[in-house]
Amino acid sequence: MPKLDHLRPSGLHHNPAYSHVVTATGARTIYISGQVSTDEEGRIVGEGDIAAQTTQVMQNLGLALKAAGASYSNIVKITTFVVNYKPELRPIIGKARSVFFEGMEPPASTLVGVSALAAPEWLIEIEAVAVAD
Repeated sequence: MPKLDHLRPSGLHHNPAYSHVVTATGARTIYISGQVSTDEEGRIVGEGDIAAQTTQVMQNLGLALKAAGASYSNIVKITTFVVNYKPELRPIIGKARSVFFEGMEPPASTLVGVSALAAPEWLIEIEAVAVAD
């Protein structure tokens, strides 16, 4: 079983949506490419809806984790890319994403606003790093 320590450094504001520092000890590091809001056939899911797209992206991350013998609890870092990011999108994304980390410490996280992703229909892309045995 991997050991993850979610540290709360003195002097940094504690935010329940993410951890500032996660240390990981385990046998395997899993790198998951940025996932977007498509289904198994490559069709867009939730066109124009950032909450629906975030949910689909997180489900796709779950499928990738499962294929590697891991789960959301193994994620140590996520990076989220959002097209035309505005601060009012953060609570919408956070609400959709938090369901997948319910009952556990959230991973380290970075959110980056971008002008576009690889397809114009995609509003959000999330990549992850996980550690497992």
